[in-house]
Amino acid sequence: MFTMLQAAAQQPQSAGWTFWLMIGGMILIMWLFMWRPESKRRKQMQEFIANLKKGDKIITAGGIHAVVKEVKETTLLIEVDSNVTLRIEKNMVVADPSAQQAEEKK
Repeated sequence: MFTMLQAAAQQPQSAGWTFWLMIGGMILIMWLFMWRPESKRRKQMQEFIANLKKGDKIITAGGIHAVVKEVKETTLLIEVDSNVTLRIEKNMVVADPSAQQAEEKK
């Protein structure tokens, strides 16, 4: 890629538009394949966290599989095992196990 930029820089001024066309194309490709899917995934995760309710199964950032027992504004009380509960921040929820199972079946 660096050699293409060097070649574009060595061309006469009339070929300068091709350089900007290549840069624009690279930005478009990055948007299509990186930024757009990531923003969609982030929005879905925010909706999932906002709609958590008692009884939902979750996976935390630490890899703990749990069931939600109580939902507060910024925290969750989760049950890890019988009579083992933890209070965590909502933003530490990273996955919905049922969604992962659906993806694995595909």
